[in-house]
Amino acid sequence: MNTLAKVQADFDRLALLSDDGWSHNSHYHPFLLKHVPQHIETALEIGCGTGGFSRLLAQRADHVLALDLSPQMIRIARERSADYPNIEYERANAEVRELPESAFDCIATIATMHHLPLEAMLLKMKRALKPGGVLLVLDLYQVEQWGWQDVVRNAVAMPYSFWLKLFKTGRLRPPREVREAWEEHGKIDHYLSPEQIRSACAELPGAKIRFHLLWRYSIIWKK
Repeated sequence: MNTLAKVQADFDRLALLSDDGWSHNSHYHPFLLKHVPQHIETALEIGCGTGGFSRLLAQRADHVLALDLSPQMIRIARERSADYPNIEYERANAEVRELPESAFDCIATIATMHHLPLEAMLLKMKRALKPGGVLLVLDLYQVEQWGWQDVVRNAVAMPYSFWLKLFKTGRLRPPREVREAWEEHGKIDHYLSPEQIRSACAELPGAKIRFHLLWRYSIIWKK
């Protein structure tokens, strides 16, 4: 099975186990939304999953286009978004799907860019943004050479993560079938280092790159 087909199969499986509850990714939704104006015309989400963040965007945008590779994710997202007629869900491979130039006031992508060539996708999303539009990227990163700051951050992140999981979900670990599905998917995951992320952002002058406590980084850029 090629990598793209494996990613799709993994997320078809994960879609059936998703409850749209709290996760490390959704923890940063409020942070991302702070950078979205209260009213915009058009938004795009790449890698929408079951539509949690798309529904938040739809409360601010007249129209949201939400793309995902997994047909099961798209099916469930549509079911859970019945009250949001301004969201258009589409099964698509974002790497090859054409995006109109200067079409979106906001483009967001969460935990998806590590499956795609980051630099090429940043340029593609840059072209698709309207002047004044905002790009929001949240993804995971890999520390290749640990310094003292990384050690301290990880020492703080581990207990904080456990506390958040318990507080938000009532349990320290997800159900066994969910853990097994993520472990299987993790076999093909590959994350960029901070240096590689900064290098990929060279064509986004003024981009704000931040490395967050829960093993995520964000890129916020206004065109």
